[in-house]
Amino acid sequence: MMETGDGTGAREARQSDGGQGGARRALMLVNPGSRKGNTDAAVWADHLESAGVRVTCPSSTETEAVPDLIRRYRDTVDLVILGGGDGTMNLAAEALVDTGLPLGILPLGTANDLARTLRLPVDPLAALDVVIGGRIRAIDVGEVNGCHFLNVASLGLAVGVARRLTRDLKRRWGIFSYPLAVIDAFRATRSFSARIVVDGRTISVRSIQIAVGNGRYYGGGLTVADDAEIDDQWLDLYCLEPVGLAKLVALIPALWFGKHGAWSGVHLMRGREIMVETARPRSINTDGEVTTRTPALFRIMPRAISVFVPD
Repeated sequence: MMETGDGTGAREARQSDGGQGGARRALMLVNPGSRKGNTDAAVWADHLESAGVRVTCPSSTETEAVPDLIRRYRDTVDLVILGGGDGTMNLAAEALVDTGLPLGILPLGTANDLARTLRLPVDPLAALDVVIGGRIRAIDVGEVNGCHFLNVASLGLAVGVARRLTRDLKRRWGIFSYPLAVIDAFRATRSFSARIVVDGRTISVRSIQIAVGNGRYYGGGLTVADDAEIDDQWLDLYCLEPVGLAKLVALIPALWFGKHGAWSGVHLMRGREIMVETARPRSINTDGEVTTRTPALFRIMPRAISVFVPD
């Protein structure tokens, strides 16, 4: 039976099972604001229960409560299942690092770039089957000024895009909301000067976009680097010099397939510690949310979170 409430039922289940050899206990949290989050979570819980996974679904519907709920249930469950998009996964990152609980991803967002990086199915029930019968993979986590990111952190154009990607826009246009937001943000974006230091190597640039990736995909399927992996213990940076709208549009296929490094005006660097300084503080977007500002110190946290992936 699906459990709700304050964790008492899950705690009792753990005691009765002795914490060993019994059914796995899952904390399932679904973001009601995600693009597909209005679907009845009871269907997914029943699917898990039928496979022998005991599910706890707290009654809170506040997305901001996700980290607190993960910490509250850390001693009464064996894993966490998150339903939502990349923003939901990012919101939980710090709590997952702190608790060590493995993560099952229910991709319900617009872009689902983390799920794409991990080659997870987009169908919710198929994604839950990965939790039921898949394997656990340890992945890296990026950090900038103490803020975690799983996919990418960026400044410049991407910040304008993040501010324009409203819930209404994503619900109306789905994945097509990204190019619409890019074109709109481009018109308002101004170039800036930056000093970039990657593991001691320094370049000075003028740019409209600097992105630092931990995973492979971001922005609805764009590629940080064609050989990036989310457990390779490297951060991949690309810097885009000022371009016109026509060249930016022409560059999108190269960004999609990770071939942008061959274009003039694109700088690629790879490292474990990256510093970005700008003349004036500039906002930084982490997995779709504006969270910090330059000067920015980016670091890699090797294999800090465990996730369920296809076997």
